[in-house]
Amino acid sequence: MSSAIRILIVEDEPLVAEDIAGHLESVNFVVSGIAYSGAQALRLLHENTPDAVLLDINLGEAPDGVDVAHAINKLYGIPFVFLTSHSDRGTIERVKETRPAGYLLKPFDEADLLTSLEIALFNHMNNAPRQRELTIGYVNEHIPNPLSEREFEILNLVKKGSTNKQISEELFLSVNTVKTHLLRIYDKLDVRNRTEVMFKLNQLLS
Repeated sequence: MSSAIRILIVEDEPLVAEDIAGHLESVNFVVSGIAYSGAQALRLLHENTPDAVLLDINLGEAPDGVDVAHAINKLYGIPFVFLTSHSDRGTIERVKETRPAGYLLKPFDEADLLTSLEIALFNHMNNAPRQRELTIGYVNEHIPNPLSEREFEILNLVKKGSTNKQISEELFLSVNTVKTHLLRIYDKLDVRNRTEVMFKLNQLLS
């Protein structure tokens, strides 16, 4: 079971798309594909459904990004973040109907892009309906090296969105001790960061 998070980029400007891909890959996201038109985006969504989509609105021709967003909601139920240089009222009203996980105005920097994407993924995975409760027994049945009770406590707090400082205060541990436990948790779950922790838990519990 892979924990790599796959992102589809839908952007009609090749240089911008490649720049975004480089930013994503630098922090270990996997770019599942790049679509330069709405039609290509719909095909890639069908052939290799990603975990999230970065979606430009103006793609030069129909279907545009808003049309693609409606298809995502109807068929795939995955989060998407709009990337656009348009902030006029008409565009915003069309966008609101699609309930995006984020909306990022161009030009944006790498930090804004990654933060918007990580928040979108976190909210989507944390709010997704699950069939099972998170228990230490269930988690340990599905990983080679079992979590300790303390590691499971910390994992639960990570799932709730607690920072290292908040975890340290709640469990009466130093921040460095929390970081050490987190590294062990990452190793046991075969993940590299908090976003991948959430994705892994979503896979386990769905």
